[in-house]
Amino acid sequence: MGFRPLHDRVVVKRIEAEQKTAGGIIIPDTVKEKPQEGEVVAVGPGIRNDKGELVALDVKAGDRVLFGKWSGTEVKVDGQDLLIMKESDILGVVEVSASAKKAA
Repeated sequence: MGFRPLHDRVVVKRIEAEQKTAGGIIIPDTVKEKPQEGEVVAVGPGIRNDKGELVALDVKAGDRVLFGKWSGTEVKVDGQDLLIMKESDILGVVEVSASAKKAA
């Protein structure tokens, strides 16, 4: 990708939600909500504190994260729909267990 975020910005790719409910009902595109989970594609170098020291971000490329419904700015880079947001807009990192990774 030819894009590098600045400061405490993070580039996130949305992870598509399931097409069916747990009961097997197919959800049409017209009523689907945008997913609030994504994968971090790129991160900025960090932000400077009061002393001028660079403080690195807590997330890294490859992390699965949850973010608010209206967080970030939607952009299209190299044909991909991405979100650019500040690290503070990220609510948390989704920890994937080893057994879940094997199943996937």
